Amino acid sequence: MYPEEMVKPMREELTSVGFKECKTPDDVENVLKQKGTALVIVNSVCGCAARNARPAVKMAVQAAAHKPNALATVFAGMEKAAVDKAREHMLPYPPSSPSIALFKDGELVHMIERHHIEGRPAEMIAENLMAAFDEYCG
Repeated sequence: MYPEEMVKPMREELTSVGFKECKTPDDVENVLKQKGTALVIVNSVCGCAARNARPAVKMAVQAAAHKPNALATVFAGMEKAAVDKAREHMLPYPPSSPSIALFKDGELVHMIERHHIEGRPAEMIAENLMAAFDEYCG
């Protein structure tokens, strides 16, 4: 686990724009059992989370015409049980952090893995997410 004072600003980068922190497996289940769409980001301390993933999801949810009903985040390296539960729902994709998943009525409908985040500008990732929002949240 990382020191909480180190990850606090990384958490707040998402919670400040409406993401709910899921710190337990029940938190994850409660988000995913809701009707409608849910965007879940596996947050991370890595550089590609800071440079690409977090800015991309913020851009997407702030600019999209159609938005997910719920926004949630789990933090890799912190709340292991919650992260594991989120990743169970992201199968068959292998665990990666950061990663971004869109669910509709509890079913995974769109996935962006770490290898799709690394080296790609946040704007490109945001466009990908907004296209998925148009398809599944509209």
